[in-house]
Amino acid sequence: METQSDQAGPVRGTLSLARIGLIWLAANFVVTTLLTGTFFIPAIDFASATTLIVIGTIVGAVVLVLVGYIGTRTGLPTMALTRGAFGIRGSLLPSLANVFSLMGWVWVQAMLAGITVDYIVATYTGYSNPVLFSALSQTLAVILAIFGHEGIARIEPWLAAVMLGFAAWIFTTAFTEFTPADYQAIPVDLDLGFTPAIVLDIVIATAIAWTVLAADINRHARNGRASVVGSGVGYTISTIIAMMLGATATGYLLLTGADAIPFDPAPIVAAFGIPLAVVIFVSVMATNVVALYGITTSAINAAPRGRIRFLPAVLVLGAISIAGSTWLGLLGQFTTFLTMIGAFFVPVFAIMIVDYFIIKRRNYTTDMLRAEGGRYWYTRGVNWIAIVVWAIGAAVSYLLAYVWHSPTGATIPAFVLTFFLYLIAMLPERRRTAPEPYEHLADAAAERDAALETEVGR
Repeated sequence: METQSDQAGPVRGTLSLARIGLIWLAANFVVTTLLTGTFFIPAIDFASATTLIVIGTIVGAVVLVLVGYIGTRTGLPTMALTRGAFGIRGSLLPSLANVFSLMGWVWVQAMLAGITVDYIVATYTGYSNPVLFSALSQTLAVILAIFGHEGIARIEPWLAAVMLGFAAWIFTTAFTEFTPADYQAIPVDLDLGFTPAIVLDIVIATAIAWTVLAADINRHARNGRASVVGSGVGYTISTIIAMMLGATATGYLLLTGADAIPFDPAPIVAAFGIPLAVVIFVSVMATNVVALYGITTSAINAAPRGRIRFLPAVLVLGAISIAGSTWLGLLGQFTTFLTMIGAFFVPVFAIMIVDYFIIKRRNYTTDMLRAEGGRYWYTRGVNWIAIVVWAIGAAVSYLLAYVWHSPTGATIPAFVLTFFLYLIAMLPERRRTAPEPYEHLADAAAERDAALETEVGR
């Protein structure tokens, strides 16, 4: 089990393209993504919602795939990779934020699973206790997460198959009773306040939110092709299906004359019954297992010389996730939570992409594994250029979302601004640093350790 958890060092991936694709398919086919789609109908028409879901998913997937590819090339999880741009100590800032954001995701999804289970149990028995069922749902996810990435890799494909089967049944039901033209004819309610730009921004922000796990998962990919194609296809398919499922389910409710409440699983479970409840519950198990694993790896990899063991960490963090899943009031703040994640991590990922692919010329060295000193030490462990650029990007993202209400949304402008600010500010470092031959960090670390053992032996 400790071997499966990988501890704090780089790992050499072994998973195939198909396995990586299925992991992403299952992990992102999640109730929060499904219920995000319920915000779009009738805020905009059905055709526009479909188009924006596809475009936004593809745009967001580009960022996710690039960050995941860095993980494959280095063997390090996402937050450990931030050392390259932010510095050994500066990386603690995004790492800490990642723990909080992923924990928030885990809580929200466990609550939705609990509400779904509670609705089914109450329907058939009259007993209702959503807090209890939320805690029990998350307890199961914690048990699954204990088995580390190998357990995840084995179970996720089966969960993906189950969810796709039930999703196909739901789509068939929805479009057998009503035609696409019926869905398109649903009157748009402008009072809901969701413009096409806002919808696009939410879809892209969903990908950004999941990018925090990109390298955590993709560092286990066998090669770059498995990483890029597997995560790109898996994420894109799962997000489009999940969001369209939510939009379609809401449209179905409206066409049948039922009440459609955004981000509430009960009405659509009432319409589609047990199959949709199964999709929701299984999706939470798949995603919360991966998310809790990501939280644990972030904690372990917060510093190169990690002294935290996987099992104690996952048990402590798992206990926190179970306790937090009982705070049902958080559900009313989901869109605010999603916007907050976007405001923080959009500039982080823009900086990471520039730093690795342009400034460091697609190569991080074993200095990434040092506790201090080396190329990524910058100024006492902090790259203040990255910190300042991140702060500017996060502020712009927040202002565009809440103050200026940009017609193009907040995610794309904040990403572009951060990208070019960091590129311009760090070009002098690129010019004065000679490129080094690429070597996977797992191999480089093994060679370094062997050389040290030889030196000690002498």
